[in-house]
Amino acid sequence: MYTVTFVRPNGERVPIAAEDGANLMQLAIENNIEEIVADCGGSMSCATCHVYIAEQWREKTPPQGPTEAQMVACAIDPSNDSRLSCQIHISEILDGLVVTLPESQY
Repeated sequence: MYTVTFVRPNGERVPIAAEDGANLMQLAIENNIEEIVADCGGSMSCATCHVYIAEQWREKTPPQGPTEAQMVACAIDPSNDSRLSCQIHISEILDGLVVTLPESQY
């Protein structure tokens, strides 16, 4: 088991246990992280699972593909730390991952 910590906009930290291969978006939904809307269910056709990856974790996540980059550009307040949580799968290298949730997905 690994741990992922979601940081809510108010600063509350929510640590969640994750199995190897778990999808970050699905993990958020299953654990009532209401800031992740995931309207498209992970098909990468929206940006409502947008998260900010803490700087120390960016190089450990897989690179962003061109479709994800286009969707992230549509997110509210995108930054260099922005990713779609549907594109991140938890592995040993991401044990301890910290992601910050945006104020809004709409």
